[in-house]
Amino acid sequence: MHEVTGNLWDYPADWRCITTNPIINRHGQLVMGRGCAREAADRFPGLPEYAAQRVALNGNVVQSIVAHNLILFPVKHHWQEPADLKLIMQSAETLAELCDEHDLGTVVLPRPGCGNGRLTWATVKSWIEPVLPDNVHVITH
Repeated sequence: MHEVTGNLWDYPADWRCITTNPIINRHGQLVMGRGCAREAADRFPGLPEYAAQRVALNGNVVQSIVAHNLILFPVKHHWQEPADLKLIMQSAETLAELCDEHDLGTVVLPRPGCGNGRLTWATVKSWIEPVLPDNVHVITH
């Protein structure tokens, strides 16, 4: 894992992670109301609906959206709750497995759970740093 500074969308990377939760609204869309999830929803029309289908099918787990080179990185069980360190750790382990199994190139990940998730970076970093491989760049701006 490398720590970098920049913008999630401008940083040179092959894949971009967006932090998510599993809640699907009454319109059949994944709730993507804040942070990088909101930015992704604004950038990619139809993403909230497609992501909702994927989450309904596979659950609140790390999964790729190949059409946009995005990786859903779950950090919450509900959008209103704080982020869950155990879920972040599970997501980090799954991301590490994906990186090991596939040649993903550079993967950029915002500090998971540290914005709207209300966790401190020092806490989250101590959990995920030993797990994430060198091709994962954790970004802050």
